[in-house]
Amino acid sequence: MSADSASTAYWQRRILTSTIIGYALYYFVRKNLSVAMPAMVEEGIDKVQLGMFLTAHGVLYGVSKFANGIIGDRLNARWFMPLGLAICAAMNILFGLSSAVVVLGLFWMINGWFQGMGYPPCARLMTHWFSPRELATKMGIWNISHSLGTGVVVVMCGYLVDYNWRLCFFVPAGIALAGSAFLAIRLRDTPESLGMPPIEGTADLQHEAEPLASSLRRLVFANPYIWLLSLANFFVYSVRYGMLDWGPTFLKEARGIDLKSATWFVAGYEIFGLLGMLFGGWVTDRYFSGRATRVCLVYMILCTFTLLMFWFLPNQSPVTSGTLLCLAGFFIYGPQSLIGAAEANMATKRAAAAAVGLTGFFGYLSTAVSGVGIGALVEQNGWDAGFLVFLGCGLVGTLLFACCWNAKAHGYNETIAAIEPIE
Repeated sequence: MSADSASTAYWQRRILTSTIIGYALYYFVRKNLSVAMPAMVEEGIDKVQLGMFLTAHGVLYGVSKFANGIIGDRLNARWFMPLGLAICAAMNILFGLSSAVVVLGLFWMINGWFQGMGYPPCARLMTHWFSPRELATKMGIWNISHSLGTGVVVVMCGYLVDYNWRLCFFVPAGIALAGSAFLAIRLRDTPESLGMPPIEGTADLQHEAEPLASSLRRLVFANPYIWLLSLANFFVYSVRYGMLDWGPTFLKEARGIDLKSATWFVAGYEIFGLLGMLFGGWVTDRYFSGRATRVCLVYMILCTFTLLMFWFLPNQSPVTSGTLLCLAGFFIYGPQSLIGAAEANMATKRAAAAAVGLTGFFGYLSTAVSGVGIGALVEQNGWDAGFLVFLGCGLVGTLLFACCWNAKAHGYNETIAAIEPIE
């Protein structure tokens, strides 16, 4: 291996591991509220008010991912990502110091906005530091940050809340502040910022002098596949969060499984989802030459079939229900990861952050279906009606992925960035 190749490999490992840790820390100052909520209710904050916090946070986060995606394509990711994390940590500290409901809600809404500074710079870094022929695999690995951050902060806050619910915000915020300094030290924006040549397969001499606004229009807004995948992400997230949020309740009410066992099955849903992301990325690059949309189609078909079996099979044993739920997690988390890789490759490194930001916006709009929508529907019509919605989401998502079958693997100049299967 040449010195240049060794240096590139070193920085690729450094960027990948640093962004995994950094994005996991964004979850430290986002998913901590769910653990603190029961204690906050005991102090007089009712569930409706907490639900409003979550809704406002989610909507602002979705809008912010898109807005900050456009900004993130133009700014140095080395400073952009840690700045957002530091502000989120500050909002958590202010939240922990507050008591008035209006003030709590305000700080959590601001936190939601700056949470949108996490994912776009990661997309920028991944597309600048990795070739399109390996991006799906690397994005699959990077996506472990979601489960890593959620798992660690939930367990940690489970112990902290026994002392004081405010520690659920102070301690993760302190860790996140240290993490923002870590990111500023570890990250570098692009290979060119270090005097290195662009990663093989990411050069696009044909559009090198194109204004960024023109790139945004050409690569994102004028690309029908970007819009189709963004719409598909709405239905993927509807299933993903619907099954995650309502899984324990469904298993308890419709299958007669005790709540403790149900939570373990939902944990299995997350673990199998992680495996689904890793396997999907590897298969995309190894056997589909980077065409992630085709793998998404296969995954979505299998997910919809699994959901049908989960709902339709009579007299299921707890083991059968748990197994089907885990399989559903495997098949729904694959597209959740691959859509980001597909859009980043299609938009190229010039507009990757904006493209994944648009996708994220559609994804978080799905909370209208997976949250209050399913809750109200099941309350009035029972679980059969709820699962018909999940099945409908699976079918529509499958149709949208089928419409993307002919999408190219990437948006780079093919004479420069030819992709071959990884041997």
